[in-house]
Amino acid sequence: MISRSVFDNISPLDHRYSLRKEEFESYGQYLSEKAKVRYQAAVEVALVKALAKGDVCSQEVADEVEKATGKLNVEEVYNEEKKTRHNIRALVNCIQKRVSEEAKPYVHFTTTSFDIVDTANAVRYKEATEGLILPILKDLLKILMEIALREKDTVQVGRTHGQHAVPITFGFAVAEYVSRLGNRIQAIKLAGNNLRGKIAGAVGAYNASHLFFDDPEKFEDDVLKELNLEAATHSTQIVEPEYMTDFVHSLVSCFSVLASFSDDMRHLQRSEIGEVGEYFAKDQVGSSTMPHKRNPINYENVKSMWKEFMPRMVTQYQDQLSEHQRDLTNSASSRFIPEIIVGLLSSANRLIRVCSKLVVDHKNIEKNFDMNKEMIVAEPLYILLASYGHPDAHEAVRRLTLEAQENNSTLRELIKDKDELKPYWDRLTKKQIELLTRPEKYTGIAAEKTEKVVEYWSKVLNVDLD
Repeated sequence: MISRSVFDNISPLDHRYSLRKEEFESYGQYLSEKAKVRYQAAVEVALVKALAKGDVCSQEVADEVEKATGKLNVEEVYNEEKKTRHNIRALVNCIQKRVSEEAKPYVHFTTTSFDIVDTANAVRYKEATEGLILPILKDLLKILMEIALREKDTVQVGRTHGQHAVPITFGFAVAEYVSRLGNRIQAIKLAGNNLRGKIAGAVGAYNASHLFFDDPEKFEDDVLKELNLEAATHSTQIVEPEYMTDFVHSLVSCFSVLASFSDDMRHLQRSEIGEVGEYFAKDQVGSSTMPHKRNPINYENVKSMWKEFMPRMVTQYQDQLSEHQRDLTNSASSRFIPEIIVGLLSSANRLIRVCSKLVVDHKNIEKNFDMNKEMIVAEPLYILLASYGHPDAHEAVRRLTLEAQENNSTLRELIKDKDELKPYWDRLTKKQIELLTRPEKYTGIAAEKTEKVVEYWSKVLNVDLD
């Protein structure tokens, strides 16, 4: 095998975003070219095992083929492909070189190339889902859950349309992403487990296998059981593309949740807001020309990565189209699905690192809340006035807010001075008056809802919060 520095590679996924050795190795276990060939060889082995169970060949032949595939290396297969100009034929040739004359006929017996390719991809992405994708996303989810619970009572001004709205808590804001990410984890798990394979031959009609099996669909099931897969309900030369489309969609929509969270955190780090901050290492540089800057680079990186990989979903939709029983227009594009997975996981791991050291500036959160806390009571005031029978409460409070802003006074001060409104004020309960005089109390059930959201997803996804 030729030794090559990672910095000789072309893709930034290799030389920039997978520099952590443990991450690179864990991704490669499922997503590398070596892994792809290994999974394709595993399908060839499953095929021969099913042939042996059906008494088409001996168990000794199946054992021999399995042993031979264990000695393959990806460079050997690629060198063979230079001669054959066909990747699966190259794999088959490399296996056949290592088995006896008796065993050779049963390698790739009755199958077409995409029986192997589509089935291998289904197995490796299904196993990558359980062994790689879900554990990383759950690690991130756990950190968000911990932040949400820790900050469930931290009063924060709500923001809609870039304007201050009514109060929430910072924990409640994070709980939104606990729920959205939890839903996406569920979707990925469902789509990953629903990936399908096929052993149905050149056009999907079991033409070749029907020569030897009265029930070729049962033979297909026998092969796929060896791989812990189910067959697609219908195949041509390829598996119905919607299984893979749904899987990639679940990944991309999850990526969108990470980007949305990152965008929120990035804006909360703006100089004029300053409610959260990234941990900065001792020697870290924020700007090449402004030494004072501490840029939100990690959150910006996640959004930037999302911008690269989100549009690839369009390609996946295009791959749903294949002329008649098959054309080759998805052959190249489908090879890039591992990059989407790596992009997602690279961003998730980045968020794990930065969120585990998230700094919440409680003083700035309070300062920003105080900026408009007197105006915040406009909503409860108008609702309370309406509840006590005021015929046009919204307009009355709207005029009060304008007057308060002009005179630099508070709504609760003005209402007492208005003859038409004072009778309503006098009817308010002690609790209602407290909400108007202490706006920080007007958070609804933000804290309780945060707890409920975290508890729900910790149970559904079996996330242990200790």
